[in-house]
Amino acid sequence: MSLIHRTTLTPTKLELLTDWLPRQPWYAGSGRRPELAKAGGFRLDDPLGEVGVEFMVVTDQDGAAYHVPMAYRGAPRTGAEDALIGTTEHGVLGRRWIYDGAHDPVVVAQLIALVRGEAEAQAQSVSDTPDPSVARHYAGPSGAVSGAGSVTDGPQATTDVTVDAGPAGRLVLRVTRALRPGAADDGAGDVLGHVEAPWQQPDGTGARAVLASLRKAASG
Repeated sequence: MSLIHRTTLTPTKLELLTDWLPRQPWYAGSGRRPELAKAGGFRLDDPLGEVGVEFMVVTDQDGAAYHVPMAYRGAPRTGAEDALIGTTEHGVLGRRWIYDGAHDPVVVAQLIALVRGEAEAQAQSVSDTPDPSVARHYAGPSGAVSGAGSVTDGPQATTDVTVDAGPAGRLVLRVTRALRPGAADDGAGDVLGHVEAPWQQPDGTGARAVLASLRKAASG
């Protein structure tokens, strides 16, 4: 289960995201340096215990909310330089390499497992504690799914990860980047399942939306 260390990160995750977020194609800010606040999120366990897996929701000074899945690794991942958010010094674990989770096979595999009910969301800041606020639904095929896949920009500030599902063919994990309160799945006919979670808006009110969905890949 996830073990949360009560220690320091230098620089902090928010400091790294402040530099990284404005460079992303789905960021809708005005171009000025964002003032970010952590607004929600949860964690998942890596079955091998090697990669930290976190899904963070941040808000900026304009009130916009963004979903950033992250992988925390103890060494750089070969070939993933373009997905690197940054490096930080962990007070217990030492240097950590933080990657955009949509490009990390462990994060992708565990997020698909969560959609399919094969993994349980864990509290973002408390060790060994499930997070019942995270909801999921799935009505698709079972069977092994690869965590490695091709990553492309999807529609409406999303990222699509196309993965191999064996006999079930190809599936697309669509990660929602820019969150809108109450937003549901688009393209409902192709959607097999989804994960939704809450966050706190800058005015203190709560909001929920779909953070990721799993769907059939288009044929051809």
